[in-house]
Amino acid sequence: MVSSADTIVAVATPPGTGGVGIVRVSGDATERIARAMLGSLPEPRTASKRVFRNRGGDELDAGLALYFPAPASFTGEAVLELQGHGGPLVISSLVDAIVELGARHAAPGEFSQRAFLNGKLDLIQAEAIADLINAGTAQAARAALRSLSGDFSKAVTALAEQLIRLRMHVEAAIDFPEEEIDFLSDDLLQRRLSECGGAFSLLQNEVQQGRVLRDGFQLVIVGKPNAGKSSLLNLLSGQDAAIVTEVAGTTRDILREQIDIDGLAVELVDTAGLREDPDRVEAEGIRRARTALQNADAVLWVQDASSAEAGEIDEPLPPNVPVTVVRNKIDLCNDAPQDTAVNISAKTGAGLNALRARIRELAGYENQGRGAFTARKRHLHALERAAMHFATGRTALEEAQAGELLAEELRLSQHALGEITGSVSSDELLGRIFSEFCIGK
Repeated sequence: MVSSADTIVAVATPPGTGGVGIVRVSGDATERIARAMLGSLPEPRTASKRVFRNRGGDELDAGLALYFPAPASFTGEAVLELQGHGGPLVISSLVDAIVELGARHAAPGEFSQRAFLNGKLDLIQAEAIADLINAGTAQAARAALRSLSGDFSKAVTALAEQLIRLRMHVEAAIDFPEEEIDFLSDDLLQRRLSECGGAFSLLQNEVQQGRVLRDGFQLVIVGKPNAGKSSLLNLLSGQDAAIVTEVAGTTRDILREQIDIDGLAVELVDTAGLREDPDRVEAEGIRRARTALQNADAVLWVQDASSAEAGEIDEPLPPNVPVTVVRNKIDLCNDAPQDTAVNISAKTGAGLNALRARIRELAGYENQGRGAFTARKRHLHALERAAMHFATGRTALEEAQAGELLAEELRLSQHALGEITGSVSSDELLGRIFSEFCIGK
């Protein structure tokens, strides 16, 4: 953890040349630095035109200055923003002047980290800032904004409150065993257990949706040479991204394209055709294709429906990776479509909607419109642990009336939920999370 007693400075705009460059300062020395550079402290939360000077009084730039006194700021500390011209030399001179006045360069994500430590954001909201910046689709951006506004946090907190009520019920029954009423067998406890189990299922589904929205979905296209893999890539992407010829083995390297399917960011990976006895260059392409398969979220196995060789998959594919058979070139054959496969024509576009629906199904993605929020793998794993502890405790109660075991498992479940929002977290976890942020956030 970095000490928040330091005053930090960072550039909040992307590297390079631009019309405007923003330098951000946060910490106890902010007010002193503002007076030294601007001559006087600006009115709080009011943009004022100022000249920016270094310690010696030399003019560095002119622009807008914004001052946010603590605790009414993003970090909860006194914050100064200087909005000047976006030349790298100008921005660098401003940062150097602020460092000379007593600040230090901020670590990646340190502004957001301080906001979290000062109670301005919980951990989900802090992570949502990075997710919003890096969103690959409009749907992902809207979902990140919902997480930032606190919707995800509220859902986790509500589930934690249900666990607390359950713990109160169970522990009261343990503490007062002489009561005539068997609190561990009454209808109220069973109803609360059932409601809590349903809440876990619902939130797990929403978090899985959020994880797919944030991380995207990698789909690897494989098959024999000339089955139409590159044509399929072009059809899905809506452009001539891959070279297509009648010569088998045209594709000899990995080709990646990003597409948007109803708000889901999908990375399509086109690969070299898999066959025996390729030439040296094609063999390297096939090796890369098999490597790409190891990182796939799902596989599309493309077959030429008009070929007599179309049939079973004869290539070893990674276990536990879902595989969908895509029968291409159905415009060239009279065979009846196969129910277990997706039947398409990359030439005419027939079957495209069915294929897009299958991809959504493979990703476990449902377009929830404005109801979705972004989530990360760590959220999903923590929620899975919380649900496991809950289920273990519920089973202990149902099979052995073991109230003590149920109470302990409920406590562990609540602890796992606390890891999601940051109410229970380690310094190592926080350091890893905030190190992924931009320097100026």
